[in-house]
Amino acid sequence: MIVVAGVALALAALPALLYLANLALYRTPPLPGTDTALPGVSVLIPARNEEGAIEGAVRSVLASRGVTLEVVVLDDHSTDRTPEIVRALAAEDARVRLEQAPDLPAGWCGKQHACHVLAGRARQPLLLFMDADVRLEPEGIARLAGFLQSSGADLVSGIPRQHTGTLLEKLLIPLIHFVLLGFLPIARMRTDPMPALGAGCGQLFLAKAEAYQAMGGHAVIRTSLHDGVKLPRAFRAAGKKTDLCDATMLATCRMYQHAAEVWFGLAKNATEGLASPGMIVPATILLGVGQVLPFVLLALSGVLELGPWTIAILSVAALLALLPRLAGVVRFRQPLLGALLHPLGITLLLAIQWYALIRRMVGVQSSWKGRSYAVAKG
Repeated sequence: MIVVAGVALALAALPALLYLANLALYRTPPLPGTDTALPGVSVLIPARNEEGAIEGAVRSVLASRGVTLEVVVLDDHSTDRTPEIVRALAAEDARVRLEQAPDLPAGWCGKQHACHVLAGRARQPLLLFMDADVRLEPEGIARLAGFLQSSGADLVSGIPRQHTGTLLEKLLIPLIHFVLLGFLPIARMRTDPMPALGAGCGQLFLAKAEAYQAMGGHAVIRTSLHDGVKLPRAFRAAGKKTDLCDATMLATCRMYQHAAEVWFGLAKNATEGLASPGMIVPATILLGVGQVLPFVLLALSGVLELGPWTIAILSVAALLALLPRLAGVVRFRQPLLGALLHPLGITLLLAIQWYALIRRMVGVQSSWKGRSYAVAKG
C-alpha cells in the first residue's frame, strides 16, 4: 500500500507544481500606454436564442475604453427576441450591426459556422470572438489587444472570471483553470510551436484578421464542438503563434444556469478532449489516482489498517491535490466550497468523460442549442 501511496503522491505533485509555476506566467495584461496605437477591433458575437444575454453582452462591449471597435452580432436563426433586441441597440449606437446567418451547411457545427460568417463580415484588423454570455470590463479589449501586440502572437485567449451558482457549477467550472494550468506547460507553449500545446477558452478569442484568414479560420475546425482547444491548435498547425493571458480582470461569464446544463454542456465536446478514446484511460488514472484516491484511502485508513508512513504520504498527496484549487480561490475568485470538495468535482468530471465516450460509442449524437451533431474525430 505504501507503493500505491507513493504513486498517488507523484501524480498529485506533478499538476500541483506545474499549476504554481504557471501562475507566474499566466498574467493579467497591463493597460497599454496612452502612446500605444491599438488596431481597430471587430467584436463578433454569434447569437442563437440569446434574448436573456445579448443586451448585456453588447452593452459591455460598447462601454469599452481605449479602442476603436464595431460590434457585429450574427442572429443564427433565433426563435426568440434576440434580433429585435440587437436592432434596438443598433438604433442607439451606430457601432452595432446585426447580421443574419445563412442556412447551416452540412458538416458544420453551428458556432463554428457562425464565427466563420462573422469573420467574413468584419471590417477591422483584429477579430474578437466572444460568446453572448460574456461581459467585458471597460478596459478588457484594450488590455487583450495590447497583449496580442506585445506577445507577438496571432491568436490570444484567456479564461474570464467564471460566475457559478449551483453546486454542480461550483464543483466543475473551476476545473477549467485546474486542467489548463495543471497540465499545460506555458513556458514550453511559448517556445515550442507544436500544435498539441495550443489551448484557449472558446468564450474569448482575439485574432489578427490577416493571420486568421491565412490559416483558414473556423472552416478548418468546422466539425468541431471544442473551439477552445481546436482553434489554437489549427493556428499553430498553420505556423501561427498563440498565447494565453489571465482574463479574470478582463471579462466575466456564467456558462450555465442550472445543473443539467452543466452536465450536458461539458459532455457535448468531451470526446474531443479528455474523453477521446486515446485520452480517457490515462486521464482517469492521472486524475483518479492523483486527485481522488488519497482522500478515499485516508477516509478508509482505519479499515485498511494503514501504517503511519502510508498515512503521512497520502496526507501530503491530499494537500498537494488541494493546493492548486485553494490558489484558484485566491487568484481567480473561485468558490471555496468547490475547492474543498475537489475530489468530488474530479469524480464528477471523470463521470462526464465516460458518459460522453459511451454515448459516442453507441452512436448518440451531441446536441446543443437545438441542433444535433456527430462528434468530430481527430
